[in-house]
Amino acid sequence: MKSRKLHKIIGLILVLPMLGWTITGLIFFIKPGYGGAYEQLKLKTYSLEQSFVVSLSENWQEARLIKTILGQHLLVKTNGAVKHLDPVSLLPKELPTKSQIESLLVDAFTKNKERYGEIIEVVDFTAHTSTGIEVNLNWNSLTLYQTGQDTKLINLLYEIHYLQWSPFKGFNQFLGILGLVLLMTITVLGVRIYVKSRRVN
Repeated sequence: MKSRKLHKIIGLILVLPMLGWTITGLIFFIKPGYGGAYEQLKLKTYSLEQSFVVSLSENWQEARLIKTILGQHLLVKTNGAVKHLDPVSLLPKELPTKSQIESLLVDAFTKNKERYGEIIEVVDFTAHTSTGIEVNLNWNSLTLYQTGQDTKLINLLYEIHYLQWSPFKGFNQFLGILGLVLLMTITVLGVRIYVKSRRVN
């Protein structure tokens, strides 16, 4: 009787987590809206029309010359870090103005205008669009990172699925371990109850 009662109590405790695991697991399997939410937005590049003779440095591990709507850019990797240089002077590339950032982003948005819409404002290197998308520009590596309400919702579902229910990492780890322990306990109790019922019959 004690096993059955404990089995019921643990079952009630696990109702909410199991419901969350089931629903979120189904969403992760089907992956609705993942394409847009996690789209790898890239800057639009153009063919190089001008040849450059670049004096290579011994400290460079990698060098890449690209052309955007703003002109040529030299990206070099040194000690694992990427530097954005002017291909002529080899000095750090001058930081772009707000209008230049807008030009870069508008050019990149042409591949998926429906998702990004129009730029409402640019604050530092972050743009907010009419469709609620936030786009961040990393000037050093010339990379873009976009996030929208769909991205935030899916990230929230991951937090629910993995019991990240609080802002405290230690507490979340405790919840995860507790959930696994309760699952193992209810499984063992279920097997025990089944075996006992078979013996009675």
